[in-house]
Amino acid sequence: MQLDYLTPITPEGLRRAGIGAPWRFGMADRVRFSELDALGHVNNTAYLRWFENLRLPYLAARHVTDYGPDSPKLVLKRTSCDYMAEMFRGMDYIVTGRTRAFRTTSFTMEFAVFLPNQDGPAKQMAAGEAILVLLNRAGDGRFAIPPAGCHAFVTEDGAVAERA
Repeated sequence: MQLDYLTPITPEGLRRAGIGAPWRFGMADRVRFSELDALGHVNNTAYLRWFENLRLPYLAARHVTDYGPDSPKLVLKRTSCDYMAEMFRGMDYIVTGRTRAFRTTSFTMEFAVFLPNQDGPAKQMAAGEAILVLLNRAGDGRFAIPPAGCHAFVTEDGAVAERA
């Protein structure tokens, strides 16, 4: 299967790679030698970097930030990762992300790492979660998620609005 690395993948492209709902945003890449640990498998910290590499274009696509001078600061409050299977150098993978829930100035994202499979279901290798908070760039409080971002979270990801 032909993968375009570090380029957002459409929901249809994810389905062709064997990745089902609720995932609608993903990016492909290949495990690099620099991401390995002394045992020869992907180091635990690499998964968190993969999640961050996806998070940046995802938040632009969901209209939360344009990363310009008037955009909010993105603060990672908490993150976690469940490692489900070993990964090794040269493996192609797709990392996916979505917003599960949001409040006025914060949101919870879910992530997954899959080995693509055009002939059936992709194999999930890891799952993660992160809570992000938006702050005013001037440092004087929180920044509300833009209405277009809230709308995209609901319509694109099926996110649930929670009370603060």
